[in-house]
Amino acid sequence: MTALHRWIPRLITVTAVLHVGWAFAQPHDWSGLVADGFVRANVDTGAASYALREASIWFMAAGIALFALASLARTAVHETGRVPASLGWYLLALGVPLSLVYFPVTGSWALVVIGALSVYAARSPSSPRPTPRAAGPAAPPPSTAR
Repeated sequence: MTALHRWIPRLITVTAVLHVGWAFAQPHDWSGLVADGFVRANVDTGAASYALREASIWFMAAGIALFALASLARTAVHETGRVPASLGWYLLALGVPLSLVYFPVTGSWALVVIGALSVYAARSPSSPRPTPRAAGPAAPPPSTAR
């Protein structure tokens, strides 16, 4: 396991924390969502606070999803000693289109950087290859009695 493998889950976690934090730091209408009881609180697209609520909800949801990816990446590194390349490709699939549409007023470039680092780490020659795990409990050793 390289330092890069250990840092990728941490970088995703930092990105998740920033995402959730931004859901509350940006102009928002959380109090309006609470006052409306959450259920169907953001279905009226013509409401004055629709855009504020929409952005806050999506920042929160994306932050939670990033926490899940960080947790899965941490588990993969712990179990196999490396990050899976698929993690990097998923982050790139999220980050590249968002960066193209919203750049430079977006933080999605962080997903592009972390995704590229993940693919690099997974493909680098110093990455340990995953070892297949046995399915089920280990079989007892064969008997040597005759």
